Amino acid sequence: MQTEGAANEGGKGKSVYDTYEATAETSDWQVAIDEYHRYPEDIALMKDLGMNCYRFQISWSRVQPDGEGEFNEEGIKFYSDLVDQLLAAGIQPMVALYHFDMPLNLAKKYNGFVSKQVVEDFYQFGKKMVDVLGDRVKYWLTFNEQNLYGSQEAFKYSGYLEGDETLHDLYQISHNVMVAHAKVANYIHANKPDLKIGGMEAYREVYPATCNPQDVAAVREYQEFTNNNLISLFTQGKYSPEVVAFMESNGLADILDEDELAELSLVTSDFFSFSYYSTSTIDSTKIPMGTPPNYYEVYGGKRNPYLAANEWGWAIDPTGFETVLVNLANRLDIPIFPIENGIGVREHWDGVHPINDTYRIEYHRNHIQAVKNAVAKGANILGYLGWGLIDIPSSAGNMEKRYGVVYVNRSNHDLKDLKRVPKQSYYWLKKVISSNGEIL
Repeated sequence: MQTEGAANEGGKGKSVYDTYEATAETSDWQVAIDEYHRYPEDIALMKDLGMNCYRFQISWSRVQPDGEGEFNEEGIKFYSDLVDQLLAAGIQPMVALYHFDMPLNLAKKYNGFVSKQVVEDFYQFGKKMVDVLGDRVKYWLTFNEQNLYGSQEAFKYSGYLEGDETLHDLYQISHNVMVAHAKVANYIHANKPDLKIGGMEAYREVYPATCNPQDVAAVREYQEFTNNNLISLFTQGKYSPEVVAFMESNGLADILDEDELAELSLVTSDFFSFSYYSTSTIDSTKIPMGTPPNYYEVYGGKRNPYLAANEWGWAIDPTGFETVLVNLANRLDIPIFPIENGIGVREHWDGVHPINDTYRIEYHRNHIQAVKNAVAKGANILGYLGWGLIDIPSSAGNMEKRYGVVYVNRSNHDLKDLKRVPKQSYYWLKKVISSNGEIL
């Protein structure tokens, strides 16, 4: 939904995002950057830049308009053609099956991923895509930033339209999403041994606000519930004992269905992937007594005085990135793959000159150096994908929060001509890629 546009073309059904209207600070989702019609132009930019991997999402409602029932062959052909053109340009496609845009029919009919039926529907959708594209697409993901389904954002991203947003519903959504991942991952490993699939999280290093042992303990617990539990499920097929104990003592044990736990027990991952933008800090004194660990950062989050931040308050911390890479590599016996990393900034093009985004060059220089440092320390890192090639509306719909090395000439409320204009960071990154990171 952040790239394609063509919301009412090609037989696409509606997703929940098609119901979100523009606000003073956000756009609607009808056009995005018109990737549906313009992807050959953007692939040419990727090839010129030197990219050798491109991650994109398959819109569930484009290939299966209702999220259940008949598939839309025109929608499937769109992705098949996209894959063919990427491969022809020497670019490895990486497919994510779900990036928050639940088919509207499934949201209205079943309330999204709080329903077991939607788990089965997702499996049928994922299996179909693997069968259709698996002869050409090697790398697969199910859910973008899957740990968000254990956070306050779970209700929006899961297609949950009604209810009291209870803790039980939160844990049911998180569990169901993991079962849905397991069913697709297990299908791939049982039937498509040449393909690779891994889990994906929005991973952040979290620091205690002080050396107060209560701050340190809060950080450890928060990490266990929001990051490490899923890593255990992705790589060992089992829940964290601490998370199970919490569920049993808080009326959530009924969620842990024995047959579904058996499905989870079969899960393995070929790599672990994650997005990384910033780090956060937790002050335990701000967390109300009885708060579930999933919500510790909501109450206890605190700005880090030692780090600069962008205007949205996201701390810039390449050292934290290196720490995450090394810690994950030390812990896991599979490759680590950072697949989303960048900085969002408001930018304005004068219509003539490339935007001189030295701040983005500095951000990516320092974060790519962090990858190099981690490799030098023995980390098995599969690759590095930036966020991103091109400006797109943020996940909240804000076109003015720009991440790309290519400017797209539109604003939140004025489509203009959607012209693609490389920024200075584009030309810098081209040199970095051609030198395989030697020239930073």
